[in-house]
Amino acid sequence: MAGSKRAKVQAFGGFLTSIVIPNIGAFIAWGFITALFIPTGWVPNEHFAKLVGPIIVYLLPLLLGYTGGKLTGGDRGAVMGSIGTIGLIVGSEIPMFLGAMIIGPVGGYLIRKFDEKVEGKIPTGFEMVINNFSIGIIGLGLALLSFQFIGPVIQASNQFVTVMIEKLVATGYLPLLSIINEPAKVLFLNNVIDQGIYYPLGMQEALNAGKSIYFMVASNPGPGLGMLLAFSAFGKGMSKKSAPSAIIIHFFGGIHELYFPYVLMNPVMILAMIAGGMAGITTFNLFGVGLVAGPSPGSIFAYLALTPRGNFLGVIAGVVAATAVAFTVASAILKLQNKEVDDEELEMSMLRSKNMKKAGKALLSGEKATVNFIAFACDAGLGSSALGANAFKKKLNKVGIEKTVKNFAIEKVPQEADVIVVHASLEERAKMKFQDKRIVTIENFMEDPNLNDLYEELTTV
Repeated sequence: MAGSKRAKVQAFGGFLTSIVIPNIGAFIAWGFITALFIPTGWVPNEHFAKLVGPIIVYLLPLLLGYTGGKLTGGDRGAVMGSIGTIGLIVGSEIPMFLGAMIIGPVGGYLIRKFDEKVEGKIPTGFEMVINNFSIGIIGLGLALLSFQFIGPVIQASNQFVTVMIEKLVATGYLPLLSIINEPAKVLFLNNVIDQGIYYPLGMQEALNAGKSIYFMVASNPGPGLGMLLAFSAFGKGMSKKSAPSAIIIHFFGGIHELYFPYVLMNPVMILAMIAGGMAGITTFNLFGVGLVAGPSPGSIFAYLALTPRGNFLGVIAGVVAATAVAFTVASAILKLQNKEVDDEELEMSMLRSKNMKKAGKALLSGEKATVNFIAFACDAGLGSSALGANAFKKKLNKVGIEKTVKNFAIEKVPQEADVIVVHASLEERAKMKFQDKRIVTIENFMEDPNLNDLYEELTTV
């Protein structure tokens, strides 16, 4: 039951991510414009600074509403989502990011349901009239509802959350957010808290201050770096061997999912992550620093690129502090555990056995499925899934096997896919969405027995 609930929350986070990720470039463009041209920017320019307000108030929410509407209602849904979002924008006094991520999909859903109801019932020659007027009439209602009721409600809710978090900042308790952030991230709920909470709050604060600490409270690459360094120095077996590669991809590539399996296989490591996260937030807070936009992916390069003038010392200090504290705590845990037996080999054997059992059942039942399209899926479709898909495709190409291997957000895996590869933590969520698909679960993005079995299956004639 708990796993099912987690899968649903992950699905919600993945849906939010599907709305935000296509528009990250626009957010970063706004961040650069802000960092460059506001009065405290690198090259203050009153003329160009006029772009800052309209982009964050109008363009960015409209893009989110458009994308959300398209996800649920196609091209017509995108138009509906935009109409509903403009009602929110005009009816409120804050940037309507969260509101756009709600009303956009609602608009798409409404027009999709209308289209389903009238399908096959429109008289010949009246299709264009019905299509255009349906969006016009339903869009009118949605815009008025957004302007009069939904916008003010979301604004009031947003202000309540903002006040609560600002009180944490004022009292010095902001680092306590790590107690929530770090476990949520390891359970692959990182997109829920980032895209759903911190990024909208950060954009609001950045509009006034030109930067925000909210962009940094859950995205700091320091804690993950510190823990992986500890595994590199004091780990055993495969965890020690794979940690150096994971460090490069996590810290420089910004794919934080690489360190999640290390915590999942040794849950007490969450203490190191929380301690590192708290150290980083405390340091950021002491220096009074922030970023101009959300770092996506959470690479050190993205951090530095989005750091405004005068904030580099504090930003770097926060990352270093988080790394040092996480490394110290994780090293102490590994030394105290001092495991003589590496349990990972047993776990890998059990996973391999489970996979072979599935293959045996298929063989006994006379099934012989042809695998031509392998989809690697994660929340955003840009991090761990991209890493896994590229590595697996290269491995196949080396032996002269041509297969379609692509990475997707889990909501966007096409029906043509023969096999879907996901992390074990996303297995329930994948089964909920793809009940008729073969799903391969993995524990480690770098080297996994289930991926090896799939590779052997595809390369054995």
